[in-house]
Amino acid sequence: MIKKTLAAVLAVAALGAAIPAYSAVVIVRQAPPPAREEVAPAARPGHVWRTGHWDWRGNKHVWVKGNWVKARRGYNYVQPAWVEDNGRWKMNRGAWRRGDADGDGVRNKDDRRPNNPNRS
Repeated sequence: MIKKTLAAVLAVAALGAAIPAYSAVVIVRQAPPPAREEVAPAARPGHVWRTGHWDWRGNKHVWVKGNWVKARRGYNYVQPAWVEDNGRWKMNRGAWRRGDADGDGVRNKDDRRPNNPNRS
């Protein structure tokens, strides 16, 4: 019984070593292709549209279609984007940022009237 359990643990460990870890930061020398034209569907309450973007998988750029992500109250979604820096391209993956919930450009902690969607 112990031998079977040990063999199973070793097999899982070997498999885990063969699978590369997912990295949140990607830096490559190859520029991403131009973004594809993608029409965002009609607004969906309680969700944010994540635009389609080029991702880096298997040593090449791969297109990821846009999709809906559930909104998080008090947070803004920053879209995925590639940024060039001295001949290297860095992928900033989409992320939620705390703050400007009403979209007026003022962080909530600095806003005298935060979360007021009727303010221009």
